[in-house]
Amino acid sequence: MKDEASALQREIQQTKPFSSKSQEGILGLLRTADVVRRFLGKVLEPFDVTPQQYNVLRILRGAGCQGLPTLSIGERMLEEAPGVTRLIDRLEAKGLVHRERSPQDRRQVLCWLTPEGKALVERIDAPMDAADDATLGMLAPAEQTELIRLLDAIRAGHAD
Repeated sequence: MKDEASALQREIQQTKPFSSKSQEGILGLLRTADVVRRFLGKVLEPFDVTPQQYNVLRILRGAGCQGLPTLSIGERMLEEAPGVTRLIDRLEAKGLVHRERSPQDRRQVLCWLTPEGKALVERIDAPMDAADDATLGMLAPAEQTELIRLLDAIRAGHAD
């Protein structure tokens, strides 16, 4: 008896079986990340920010009045973003971020949220909390815990 096509095979309309469970797992992880990214992008769209910009805003909110150097923001991003400076340029043009050279180290550029940026992140909090719940709401709490554990293990296996 032939194996039935997996949900992923049907979704991507793949007629051949995957070459391995690892391949199916990797492709499933990539497909799922894309689905979640698009969903969260739609939640953020009315606020005129991208998921990467929102990530920068959240990072800067966490930094508080001390601000953060541009390089530190890049290190804390959820997704590696080679254009952190361009992201900050766009946020500064929108009046959401302020930056200036560090008086102690002129090579370093420090960034802060403006009052408008802080107010925007606070307005986004409730819709994003609801989106977080909707994103994993079909999983029981124990399944969410297991998912987190498995994702942690994958990242740890690829740590430098």
